[in-house]
Amino acid sequence: MAAVGWRGAGIALGPADWAVIRFSVTQAVLSAGFSTVLAIPVARALARRRFAGRGALVTLMGAPFLLPAVVAVLGLLAVFGRSGVLNQGLLAVGLPPISIYGLHGVVLAHVFLNLPLATRMILQGWLALPAERIRLARSLGFTPNETFRHLEWPMLREVLPGVALVILVICLTSFAVVLTLGGGPSATTIELAIYQAVRFEFDLARAAGLAGVQVALCAVAALVAWVMVRPAGFGAGLDRDLALARPGGWRWGLDGLALILAAAFLVLPLGAVVLRGVPGLADLPASVLPAAGRSVLVALVSAALATSAALVLALAAARRPAPGIEAAATLPLATSGLVLGTGLFLLIQPFAPPMRLALPVTILVNTALSLPYLYRILLPQTRALAADYGRLADSLALTGWARLRWLVLPRLARPLGFGAGIAAALSMGDLGAIALFAGERQATLPLVVSQLTGAYRLEAAASASLLLVVLSFALFWACDAWGRRAGA
Repeated sequence: MAAVGWRGAGIALGPADWAVIRFSVTQAVLSAGFSTVLAIPVARALARRRFAGRGALVTLMGAPFLLPAVVAVLGLLAVFGRSGVLNQGLLAVGLPPISIYGLHGVVLAHVFLNLPLATRMILQGWLALPAERIRLARSLGFTPNETFRHLEWPMLREVLPGVALVILVICLTSFAVVLTLGGGPSATTIELAIYQAVRFEFDLARAAGLAGVQVALCAVAALVAWVMVRPAGFGAGLDRDLALARPGGWRWGLDGLALILAAAFLVLPLGAVVLRGVPGLADLPASVLPAAGRSVLVALVSAALATSAALVLALAAARRPAPGIEAAATLPLATSGLVLGTGLFLLIQPFAPPMRLALPVTILVNTALSLPYLYRILLPQTRALAADYGRLADSLALTGWARLRWLVLPRLARPLGFGAGIAAALSMGDLGAIALFAGERQATLPLVVSQLTGAYRLEAAASASLLLVVLSFALFWACDAWGRRAGA
């Protein structure tokens, strides 16, 4: 970040740069708004409905977080693209086709990726409503409208700003979606402009200036959300599980419609990738398998480094909390892979060809970007470990490797395995720093998929995408299963 700030200091942004900034903010605000608003009825239906397959649907809502963005884009192209299912149906009835490229395509892809995340976050707010408040509302004979006004709306007022902020920052730092679906110069985000400035124009000063603007935008978004948050004021409950009343009449039908539409919106693109990808698995392009091997290597090393770093920081924070530890663990959320890659490019370029260090740099960037998620997963567990066993371990002089082996690793095996799986899956699907540094011999599987999609080799891209999805979820499953087995 210091290299980015030093190189970008004093750079005057031109009209084209301001157009890029305006488009970035516009698409991020629209994407966050649509994702958050559309998630409300879906989360509400899941909160007050119990039905067969509910658990599977909630699990499906968590899958896009691990789904590589290039695969999601390819699935949307299979449904909404020029030769997609929707346009084929429109042509069959004599209607003109629609184009997915441009602002509306970018927003559609971001809603596809972030609607499940928003649903899961808002659902947690509904499930956290104290059962005593729900029981009191029933005893007072609250109508559905009164229940929403006095219970649900205060909860939403507290939860929604944070949800919108998370999605806004994700969309501000989105790269793979805009690279594929952007509509040329009029639909370019800051991330894509940074990539073009480094990769094609070699204008490192402009790239650094844009990177600084992006970090500032993310900081402003965080400040606005912090100002808007208002506590719901429900107070503590007794942790009893009591769902909202099951709706009747037309409200029951609306809940069902929201769930059906959300499930179809998620399943159809993923199903299209599977259907298109299976036939070509036996005839993959020659570049796919070596790229898959590099991706697995990068994912495993990144997961090991990120898990180790998160464990060190979480243990330190649990033993002796300090603002510096919290800042170190959360600072990567303010940036993106391309911003970090730009800074590393600036540091490396005077001393060595950056292309030679493509994979090590990608590993470092993926480690940094995964660290905040793993730290948040481990911190509650390390605090409980310190509270339950810390004094006993100290009294037994259990320190160093012995403490790690006999106390920490067995007790934290489950969250460590889960966190390592998330880090590996996120690294497998990352298309950020590798796009700045890699040549043909350093390309990872997401980059190969993006190149095949850009060349309109959609069948080969679908097969490579299917392989990418299988490898991503296999790594996640293997790490998570190891954690469950070691912690049993």
